[in-house]
Amino acid sequence: MRVNRYFVVAAIVVFSGYPTAVWAQTADSYTARLGWVPTTPADRPNVIGKGSASATLAGRRLTISGSFEGLAAPATVARLHRGIAKAARGPAIVDLTISKAASGTLSGAVDLSAEQVEDLKQGKLYIQVHSAKGVAPDGSTLWGWLLK
Repeated sequence: MRVNRYFVVAAIVVFSGYPTAVWAQTADSYTARLGWVPTTPADRPNVIGKGSASATLAGRRLTISGSFEGLAAPATVARLHRGIAKAARGPAIVDLTISKAASGTLSGAVDLSAEQVEDLKQGKLYIQVHSAKGVAPDGSTLWGWLLK
């Protein structure tokens, strides 16, 4: 029995450096307030609702979760986008999982490129929620920029 106790103590001492290094890694947190996309007066009655999202960047892995409510029609898709400049629209990076309802949740995870990590840190990444009655041509309804 005595040998086993020493072995356990030695194993803890030898291997404790690895978990400590993993635990010491920090993650950056970001939040977004999901609000109405810019509209014309004709589109305004269908672009209603609100939401919020949070994201955690650990290394290059971005994990997103959020919720929304009060859409005029069921959500159809949510995407993470990369703006061409801060507060300017741009192409989608990845589709997110979303509840196909007027209120619900969204989530997803993506491994970002080094350039996309820098874009996130500069406030160029945003979430966009689309719905069945959103602004043509793609049903845009809510969007929010991921900010620290």
